[in-house]
Amino acid sequence: MSDAICATSALQPAGPFAPAEREAVYRAIQSRRDVRGQFTSRPIDEGTLRRLLTAAHHAPSVGLSQPWNFVVIRPDEVKAKAQAAFARANAEACVMFPDAQRPLYSALKLEGICQAPVNLCITCDHTRGGPVVLGRTHQPEMDLFSTVCAVQNLWLAARAEGIGVGWVSIFHREDLSEILSLPAHVSPVAWLCLGHVDELYDEPELQVKGWAQRLPLDDLIYHETWGRNETGQHAG
Repeated sequence: MSDAICATSALQPAGPFAPAEREAVYRAIQSRRDVRGQFTSRPIDEGTLRRLLTAAHHAPSVGLSQPWNFVVIRPDEVKAKAQAAFARANAEACVMFPDAQRPLYSALKLEGICQAPVNLCITCDHTRGGPVVLGRTHQPEMDLFSTVCAVQNLWLAARAEGIGVGWVSIFHREDLSEILSLPAHVSPVAWLCLGHVDELYDEPELQVKGWAQRLPLDDLIYHETWGRNETGQHAG
């Protein structure tokens, strides 16, 4: 069998989804939220968790390197260590903001580590694929970007399953490495809180609470060169 025939046999149709399927994808994207305080106590069954991890594992990765691992965390004592690490970092973060913003920052709930039934740390193994990886020869950080694609896949799948996800990023990475006994060549990329939710905000919580607003899409689209709008003018 020729190489051309082998390549053809591996292909599949690439047409658009049916309208209802397409709408479901966009609904998941647009209604996804960073969940912090709406978790219920209902456990996540193993089948659902497996589907979420499968979705993450089907993310694109540079050179098909698949640099991710998934550390599933359920014990309260491990969650408590992570929550303590967050609290230390969060106290440091608060004083980094201007005085006028600190009261609102302190009022925001920025994690649900102990409330969520499942915590999940998605890591990046910088040695995955060997010393030379297709696509990383000139941008070695592409392994981190690939891992973030796995996070996004899981997040959208979770939305479709009615599972809330909260990404907790206010950590010293070395604290997470110590808590999870990560080897030196593995970086913690995303600490996620997962759990069933009955309600979600209509808009991002930080928007609802006045911290930030979604930027207009048209202000973020340039043509051909940086700052050039569709009329050919450069933004001021």
